[in-house]
Amino acid sequence: MNTSAPPAPSALRDLAPGAIGMVLVGGSVTVSRSLVHAPLFATQAVRYAAATLLLLAFARVARVPVLRPRGREWLWLAGIAATGLVLFNVAVVRGVAHAEPAVIAVAVASVPVLLGVIGPLLEGRSPRRRILLAAPVVVAGAVLVEGTGRTDAAGVAWAALALACEAGFTLLAVPVLRRHGPWGVSVHAVWLGAVMLGVLTLLTERPSDLLDLGPAQWAAAGYLAVMVTAVAFLLWYRTVAAVGAGRAGLLTGVAPLAAAAIGALSGGGMPGLPVWLGLVVVIAGLAAGLRDPRPGPVREEPRRREERAPASP
Repeated sequence: MNTSAPPAPSALRDLAPGAIGMVLVGGSVTVSRSLVHAPLFATQAVRYAAATLLLLAFARVARVPVLRPRGREWLWLAGIAATGLVLFNVAVVRGVAHAEPAVIAVAVASVPVLLGVIGPLLEGRSPRRRILLAAPVVVAGAVLVEGTGRTDAAGVAWAALALACEAGFTLLAVPVLRRHGPWGVSVHAVWLGAVMLGVLTLLTERPSDLLDLGPAQWAAAGYLAVMVTAVAFLLWYRTVAAVGAGRAGLLTGVAPLAAAAIGALSGGGMPGLPVWLGLVVVIAGLAAGLRDPRPGPVREEPRRREERAPASP
């Protein structure tokens, strides 16, 4: 068997949703600048509450059942919400107060290494050599794209927390994707995140501050709710369920490329030579890691008939 052959068309169809999701996530950096002075928890709570309603509406139209979590599933889903939604946003916002944005971005770009090692273990498989070799290449390319920046000890700590939370967003979903699929994981993680952020809003902020948001800030929050949450979550978990966390993790290298490209198109200037070099390195790493012909998908278990009825969270 030729292990260096490019991905089959079916594999490309599985990888494409995750790549598009990472493009949306990368593009959100530019959009999020409009929310720097908005109340952190309140704005994010509104974002995720709106995304929950959208996901439920999409699931109803698509006739996809959303099962009620049971037992330990609550812990996994709450973990996704707490790390990937709540703590991640806190780490990014607090981190840029102590470090340049590039420092946080480079830390998050290291996610492929964690996913390449831990993801397969959670799926009951051994990490694959091809992915382990490709992950550092993708990280190196992302570092070239984002550059380096000044920071202090607190900035490093916030960057490390952002990295852990970004990895948790994918890794904690592996045990529940089998039964709930991308739709169920997305719906439950998002509404749980909205509840957590709502509680934090009541404890630390004034909900009335939302009335001071301008049209541009509401538009940014709306874009994040629709494209970066409702749509990107579904696309990302679709790929994780199809190809496994290890291979999907390589696609996170697409996010900084999208951020650089959209930043340039929005008036940030043409990228320099390091960015172009980083682009080539990331593409090389992705090509090497995604060629693996054995994706090791996470398949859904057959559901009993009584579990097929939709259950609202």
